[in-house]
Amino acid sequence: MHGSAFQDVARGQSDEVTFGKIYDRRVILRLLPYVIPYKKLALIATVAMLVYTASQVSIPFMIKLGIDDYIETKDFPGLTVLFAIFISVACTNWVANYVQQLYMEKVGQGVLYDLRRTMFAHLQKLSLSYYDKTEVGRIMSRVQGDVWQLQEFMNVVIMTLADLLSLAGIIIVLLIMNLKLGLITMAVLPVLIIIMAFWQPFAVKAFLRVRRAISIVNGALNENITGVRVVQAMNRQTRNLEQFDEKNTEHLESNLVASKLSSGLIPVVDILTAVAIGLAIIFGTQLVSVSALEVGVLVAFIMYVQRFFDPIRNLTMQYTQLQRSMASGARIFELLNVQPDLVDTTDASELPRLKGAVQLKNLSFSYAAASRDVQTLDRETGEERNGHQTNGNLPQPQDVLKNLNLEINAGETVAIVGPTGAGKTTLVSLISRFYDVPRDRGAILVDGIDIRDVTRESLAGQMSMVLQEPFLFSGTVSENIKYNSLEVSDEQMFEAAKAVGAHDFIVQMEDGYDTYLAERGVNVSLGQRQLISFARAIVADPRILILDEATANIDSYTEMLIQRALQKLLQDRTAIVIAHRLSTIRGADKIVVLNLGEIMEVGTHDELMESDGMYAHLYHMNYASIEAPEPASANGVSSGDGD
Repeated sequence: MHGSAFQDVARGQSDEVTFGKIYDRRVILRLLPYVIPYKKLALIATVAMLVYTASQVSIPFMIKLGIDDYIETKDFPGLTVLFAIFISVACTNWVANYVQQLYMEKVGQGVLYDLRRTMFAHLQKLSLSYYDKTEVGRIMSRVQGDVWQLQEFMNVVIMTLADLLSLAGIIIVLLIMNLKLGLITMAVLPVLIIIMAFWQPFAVKAFLRVRRAISIVNGALNENITGVRVVQAMNRQTRNLEQFDEKNTEHLESNLVASKLSSGLIPVVDILTAVAIGLAIIFGTQLVSVSALEVGVLVAFIMYVQRFFDPIRNLTMQYTQLQRSMASGARIFELLNVQPDLVDTTDASELPRLKGAVQLKNLSFSYAAASRDVQTLDRETGEERNGHQTNGNLPQPQDVLKNLNLEINAGETVAIVGPTGAGKTTLVSLISRFYDVPRDRGAILVDGIDIRDVTRESLAGQMSMVLQEPFLFSGTVSENIKYNSLEVSDEQMFEAAKAVGAHDFIVQMEDGYDTYLAERGVNVSLGQRQLISFARAIVADPRILILDEATANIDSYTEMLIQRALQKLLQDRTAIVIAHRLSTIRGADKIVVLNLGEIMEVGTHDELMESDGMYAHLYHMNYASIEAPEPASANGVSSGDGD
């Protein structure tokens, strides 16, 4: 592999391309619940497979009967009956094969559907801490590639069973028809076993190299498509093509090597088949000449020998497929074993209608400490282990927030300011309960109720958040605004859009509120996306509104309109605003200055300017020259830095 291609194998991708055990009991046991709902279909497929295998094995024997019992005795009426039976068996063979393939596909697709649905539901439940440390590409690989590999496992199992039964049936029939000739024709089997044992390690390496190569190619393709704006802005097309050619060349070469190995096996098997047939003819003819063997038996022997090596060739190829499937199954169930570190307690209650008071009591927080409870299943021992602790000598996690105490009264607008890394976004993430604060590290109360003692759904139902980077989903404008408020009427939706200044541009779009938005809303401007996200946040009538750099991507005029609209919208609501442009928060009821996770100052704009502390320093150094329209109240503050 080229050196640059090696370097482009992302960390963590190595487990995407490994081969597992040929049989992993834990994977099989975990897979059974997904197969059980389709047990009737699987049983039909298994019976069809048995019928198919039996018909395959019986055909040469019927030819033997036709030659020895009817042709040589000139029993043509009997031969006619045998011919009819032969045609019936051939038709049965075709029908059984069709039923087997059809019903196994139904089982496989059903398992595939259920498994993907389970994984999607599980991923929706996992906490943000999991996504903080897990690459999106790896998650997609689980849901798409690994599930597909596991679906293939169902088909391979049936095919492997059919080949094993066919192989066993052929051997039994050969030995029953003539033990001596059967042993002679199978004399080449040890040679084939030695060749297979020599070929298998090279084949595994070759297939592994192919999967690594395609993983690298897909990664490079994804990266360059996602970052196409940067690529074109930096005029990197030529250089990127050169790098992609290196990766693509490695993919080509690895596939050619794998093809050579696969293709090289077929002539070897064909040669051994020819040798076995030759032995059967030479020794069988001698036995026929001395009347120790019937002609029909010799013909059947030759036909069985031809069929004998096909299952062996198939089993060799299926061996690697089973290994890949077991590895995929282990990775899938490893993901499903990950438990969310944010779960409602068993006695969690529904949060009543909020007034909006928020209190921080001795609050400290560390991301590493908060996610230490995530448990996964050890792939080797099958026992639960901590997902982060690898030994007892890990350094203590550093706190992002340190012993915060703060009271936000209902209906107040509070601005959180501070330099990058101060802990502002972490604070609002905890208030939104994206992460749980350990019981011994303080508490967050809303209306005097610990948010850990209520269901997160009831908490989220009374909060809304607008982020710096607006995320819109594929669907209509209406579907995006009503994303989690389907019960809202169109009139309420219109009012919310008008309140944030989005209504006018929406109705001017081709289909108005029914205009379809592409993925991430890329067919509308960034400012329009943000306005739609504002409408989505307020249409649910939240008691607490959090703005995290929510107006950073909006022009000054639109920001002014939103500030004026929020003056009305935030009446009787609590607003927590991460503020970056300090010139826009002069009217805030309370300004909280954070630095390195600690509260440095709390007060109004005038009080903090008079005290000449950190806030005044930040204001003079960074924002005094930026004069934004001064709102009449604090409800129009802008967003922050995004810790």
